[in-house]
Amino acid sequence: MVCLPAAPPALALRRWLGLGLFMLLCLSLGYALEKKTFKSKVGEKIGLPCCHEIPSSESLSNYRVYWQKTPKVVVSAYSEEGKMPSDKQFENRTEMDLRNLTLWIYPVEILDNGSYQCVVQNRKLSQNTFVVCDETVNLSVTADFSTPNVTADIFNNSCESAEMEVRCSSHGGFPRPKISGALNNKSVEWNDSLVSESSFKLYNVTAKVWISVTEDTNFTCSVEYNGFATSTSLLLKKTNDCVVPTEPPSFNVIIASSIIIIIFLLAITLAARYLPRYVCSHCCKPQDSVEEGMKECTKPPMSAKVTSETSSV
Repeated sequence: MVCLPAAPPALALRRWLGLGLFMLLCLSLGYALEKKTFKSKVGEKIGLPCCHEIPSSESLSNYRVYWQKTPKVVVSAYSEEGKMPSDKQFENRTEMDLRNLTLWIYPVEILDNGSYQCVVQNRKLSQNTFVVCDETVNLSVTADFSTPNVTADIFNNSCESAEMEVRCSSHGGFPRPKISGALNNKSVEWNDSLVSESSFKLYNVTAKVWISVTEDTNFTCSVEYNGFATSTSLLLKKTNDCVVPTEPPSFNVIIASSIIIIIFLLAITLAARYLPRYVCSHCCKPQDSVEEGMKECTKPPMSAKVTSETSSV
């Protein structure tokens, strides 16, 4: 078996350093190719930075500066003759800093959304110009959506549940939104949703879902767009709280109850018929003896009668 000699330590170190520099170069190139993104809302003022700044010792007349919106729409431009005309879309809405070449846009509109390129040329040394820098930045424009409007229409209402269609709508926003719904903080899937675009590039969104409610439930609708969100909640009430009817008694229970009632009525009838006779049979004798005693007491005494007869003789 043949063993290869190990590489010298200095050579291995140079290899690792070369690999590290290569990776660093790749990362820097990737960062340079990545476009910077700036965000603004409709009606605000936004500044887009350029890749070059005019030194204080030089004049802008030695440069040509072009701010253009892809594809080839002139936003603001300066040359040795001064300011150049811009596209009609940006008339009276743009301003460029004559030192750091920052492009200011005010007020921001929906159509301003897109990529902007800053190109700086130097014509100081000769009549032939050369490019000093060329950089592209992105402007992400946002328009706030209206607060979602949530409505509920009940189509079937019973003692157990309420069937209803819940609608959520929002309008006048940008960019294209994502709409979501939650029932007691649990996500629901829309049965139907529609996103439409108006003539001013603004979006309108509508969605609906069928829900069966067995108790009062909270429904939340959210509209998300470009890192922003707006939401509304609605309490879905189950209005029909009727009492569930009880089941009728069984046939056996009815028969047993009827027999008990009949027996009870017979007992009352017999008691009403025979109980007075029994009472009278026990009460008549004492009453007669009392009457006889009273009669004997009312008779005149015999001794008194005899005495009166004797005296008369």
